[in-house]
Amino acid sequence: MSAESSRPLVWHKSSYSGNEGGECVEVALTVESVHVRDSKDVDRPFLSVHTDGWAAFVAFAAAG
Repeated sequence: MSAESSRPLVWHKSSYSGNEGGECVEVALTVESVHVRDSKDVDRPFLSVHTDGWAAFVAFAAAG
């Protein structure tokens, strides 16, 4: 187990998520990965993506 995996994740709500409910996403960043979860259902499993994969996804999404 790495030192990183023993640290608790610090979740941040997406700036695109509103306060009225609806679709809300939170992310937690580590050195090697990005974790994504539904902020309305935080007890469910979350998605973990390597930082390279996340960067590729963000570039693809930004390109439209």
